[in-house]
Amino acid sequence: MVRDYTHQPVLLDEVLEGLDIRMDGVYVDGTFGRGGHAGAILGRLGPEGRLLAMDKDPEAVQSAEEQYGSDPRFEIEQGAFTMLSHLVAQRQLQGRINGMLLDLGVSSPQLDDPSRGFSFSDDGPLDMRMDPGTGISAAQWLAQASESSISDVLKTYGEERFARRIARALVAARNTAPIETTRQLAELVAAAVPVREKNKHPATRSFQALRIYINHELDDLKSVLAQVPDILAVHGRLAVISFHSLEDRMVKRYIRREYQGEPLPPDFPLAGLAHQPRLRPVGKAIRAGAAEVARNPRARSAVLRLAERLQ
Repeated sequence: MVRDYTHQPVLLDEVLEGLDIRMDGVYVDGTFGRGGHAGAILGRLGPEGRLLAMDKDPEAVQSAEEQYGSDPRFEIEQGAFTMLSHLVAQRQLQGRINGMLLDLGVSSPQLDDPSRGFSFSDDGPLDMRMDPGTGISAAQWLAQASESSISDVLKTYGEERFARRIARALVAARNTAPIETTRQLAELVAAAVPVREKNKHPATRSFQALRIYINHELDDLKSVLAQVPDILAVHGRLAVISFHSLEDRMVKRYIRREYQGEPLPPDFPLAGLAHQPRLRPVGKAIRAGAAEVARNPRARSAVLRLAERLQ
C-alpha cells in the first residue's frame, strides 16, 4: 500500500480546458504523480477513450494501479517520459495522441515524505531520486563531486548566486563528516549564504538544483519535447506545467521555435524559405488564481503553457 500523502492537482480546470478533451480521444499523462490530473481526464473520457500514463517513481506507479488498474481505458508504465515515442510506437499510436500533459518537477507526496530526501522541512536521508532504484543519490554525488562541479550545478540548475561559496563550504564539511541528511545540507547551505531572501529558505535553490541534476530533469524535458509533434494528432494539444524559470523558459522557447522556426541571419542561403510550423501556441501563459493559491500554496509558482499541432 502506498503511503497516503495529500496531493492537490495544480491548475486542474485550466488543464482540462486546454487539452480540449474528446470522449473518444487518446491522451498521455507523462507525470502521473498521484493521479489528480489523470483521474479528471478519465472522468471526461467515454468508453472508447484511452489514457496512457507514466512516471519514474515506483510509488506513483503503484498508486496508479491501485486507483485505476481495473479501468480498461487506463494503463501505466514506470520510467521517464523520454520513452514516450517508444511506448506510443508499441501501441501503434503515432500521430494519434489527442493530448499530452507534463506536470513537471517534484510531486507533493515526494516533498512530504522525509524518506525521499527532497525537502528540508523534515530531516531524512539525502536521496532526491524520483526512482530510488536507479542512479546515485544526492548524498553519493556530493561525496565525490569536485568543488567546481558542485558550484556549476548550483549555479546552472538553481540560479544560485552564492554557488561558489556554498560549494566551498560543502567540500570543507565533507572532509570532516559525510553529508547524508537533508538537515545537514540545509544547515550547511544556510551557514554559507550571507544574504536572506524574504519568505525563502536559503537552501531552496540548492535543493532545487541538486534535484534537477540528480534526476536529469532538464535533459529529459528537452528530449520529450522533441518527440511531441510526431506523436500528436493534428489539432492534438500539449499542456506543460512548470514550476521554475528554467523549465518554463525551455517550454516557451520550444513552442516559439516550432511555430516561428529557427532565427536565421539575413545572408543565410535558406533564410528566404518559408517555415512550415508544426505547433502553434494556444493563448498565453496561465497562472493559478488567488483562490487556488490560497487553497494550495504550491500552486503559486506554477505556469501552464499550451500548444496545438497544426499539421
